[in-house]
Amino acid sequence: MTHCATDMPANPWTTYAVEIVDVEPEILGVATYSLRLTDPSVRSRYRCEPGRFNMLYLPGVGEAAISVSGYTPEWECWLHTVRTAGAVTQSLAALGAGGKLALRGPFGTAWPLQRMLGRDVVFVAGGIGLAPLRPAIEWAIAQRAKLGRLTLLLGARSPKTILYARQLEQWRSRGLHIEVTVDRSDPGWLGRIGVVTLLVDRLRPLDTGNTTLLTCGPDVMMRYTARSALERGMAAENIWVSLERNMQCAVGFCGHCQLGPAFICKDGPVLRYDRMAPFFAAEDL
Repeated sequence: MTHCATDMPANPWTTYAVEIVDVEPEILGVATYSLRLTDPSVRSRYRCEPGRFNMLYLPGVGEAAISVSGYTPEWECWLHTVRTAGAVTQSLAALGAGGKLALRGPFGTAWPLQRMLGRDVVFVAGGIGLAPLRPAIEWAIAQRAKLGRLTLLLGARSPKTILYARQLEQWRSRGLHIEVTVDRSDPGWLGRIGVVTLLVDRLRPLDTGNTTLLTCGPDVMMRYTARSALERGMAAENIWVSLERNMQCAVGFCGHCQLGPAFICKDGPVLRYDRMAPFFAAEDL
């Protein structure tokens, strides 16, 4: 697995103060937070590869594992796209721009960027699963001359829940082929309706021997995405999934995120599909 080289201290319990520089509403209940490390020396050394995550800590409330969804050089901010759900994310939403919190990280494994060089790449995202894929997509577009055909297959519950809708057009203009489908339409929607795995079935062309597939979304979506890719002739070792489930300590101590032999927080969240395939269909894991 690919890990991020960093000069940060080896103690995983070290927290760093961060400030919220900006909050960008995305869709209902989801916003992207621009977080800047307040200590300039820490800020200059901190690095996080696409696919990895941080633990966002609010004193007196708790902490939550959130994947990095991008970086803004002009603000020196690491982006985290967050759905408001539990106590931590609700408290984060209440802070707004100018708020202070703490961060532990980075943790976990990264998308296999270097292994994608010279190959076609298909990104398959379901809902907010596009957030952990976004920095990998940005990297691939920036390395366009070193890669083959780039495709994003995106599924959403409805047109109103399509994440990063404005950025999709920017990506199209930079050479990313994008297909979008929704579970249910709204008045005026002229696009596809159906599950995102149908887009995998219908994708043409697909050079199965020279394609890497990266997917993130609900487990059931990723399972059927992988099944469709395998049925099309792709090798399991060229399919990568991001599993984000029950990560509470980030270092494999608490065991809440264990899936089969893997601790998702330290062995993942990015894992090769052939390693995890036997456990995807197992109930209660």
